[in-house]
Amino acid sequence: MVDLRQSRDVPQIMLSVLFLAIMIIACLWVVQPFILGFAWAGTVVIATWPLLLRLQRLLFGRRSLAVLVMMLLLILLFIIPVALLVNSLVDSSGPVIHAVTSGAMSPPELAWLHSIPLVGDKLYAGWHNLLDMGGSGIMAKLRPYVGATTTWFVGQAAHIGRFMLHCALMLLFSALLYWRGEQVAQGIRHFAVRLAAKRGDAAVVLAGQAIRAVALGVVVTALVQAVLGGIGLAVSGVPYATLFTVVMLMTCLVQLGPLLVLIPAIIWLYWSGDSTWGTVLLVWSCVVAMLDNVIRPVLIRMGADLPLILILSGVIGGLVAFGMIGLFIGPVLLAVSWRLFSAWVNEVPEPETNDNALNAVQNLDNES
Repeated sequence: MVDLRQSRDVPQIMLSVLFLAIMIIACLWVVQPFILGFAWAGTVVIATWPLLLRLQRLLFGRRSLAVLVMMLLLILLFIIPVALLVNSLVDSSGPVIHAVTSGAMSPPELAWLHSIPLVGDKLYAGWHNLLDMGGSGIMAKLRPYVGATTTWFVGQAAHIGRFMLHCALMLLFSALLYWRGEQVAQGIRHFAVRLAAKRGDAAVVLAGQAIRAVALGVVVTALVQAVLGGIGLAVSGVPYATLFTVVMLMTCLVQLGPLLVLIPAIIWLYWSGDSTWGTVLLVWSCVVAMLDNVIRPVLIRMGADLPLILILSGVIGGLVAFGMIGLFIGPVLLAVSWRLFSAWVNEVPEPETNDNALNAVQNLDNES
């Protein structure tokens, strides 16, 4: 006879799963406005947790004082500079967008080509022959796409209200996580163990290492290089220094370095006749470029080697998906997924014991 108590009640299982799915979706719908801010705060707290513990030891073991100092550091060193950068970008981007979209943009004359020894006149003649053969028509065809792309990128930074809201949420959640970081970490690890036993706990540890590696080794290094490079551009008198600083931040995030922006600025200063500030910017650019080899080994202590395509996809995809905040969350999210996937692929499965085979062997031994 079939034991009815052991039979599976399929409708009950389906309704239970459906109810749990509805509850999870409803909870995610409620907390949706806070997910990005909490993810950003988690990244910041995990990356700066050792600094918090060091400050707590210096402040006589008072966690409250250490949290207060960390909040002040976040506001002074991160929130205020980023907010000013975005605000300046929005203010100074108007003339650029107008020039691109109104049709005032035209191919440059490049009259300075005459000053190049031996080949300057030929280069100038060749450039203008290219323009006469259709260079202006090419610019007219490309202008709508360039204008739309420029407007879109600046429009991502124009949502300054939403960005500042995420910054405020990040500060609030960071303070809470700093204050109860051990309890939150313990709860997450218990949940991971409940899901996948020891593998779940190892996955949480790997995720934390990946977050710290990207947050410190990629984001912080890019911010330092972009800010210092932007200061050099502004002091040297390069126009639209704020726009170039934002571009430099993106090139540093995708591991292309700041020289992609600084070298054209140096060339422009020299050809405009300002050789003094060109030399100053040249020296300053060498210092900024060398910071990548100094800061990154200090910040990344766990030796995380992340593929370039992963960081590039995280930066661009994060910007498209989440706006300006995606510049920081996108690479972190892909890095965590990559580290967990790599750990799973490289994991050597434990040999499974075949009870039937063992029983057969034992029976053969007994018969013999």
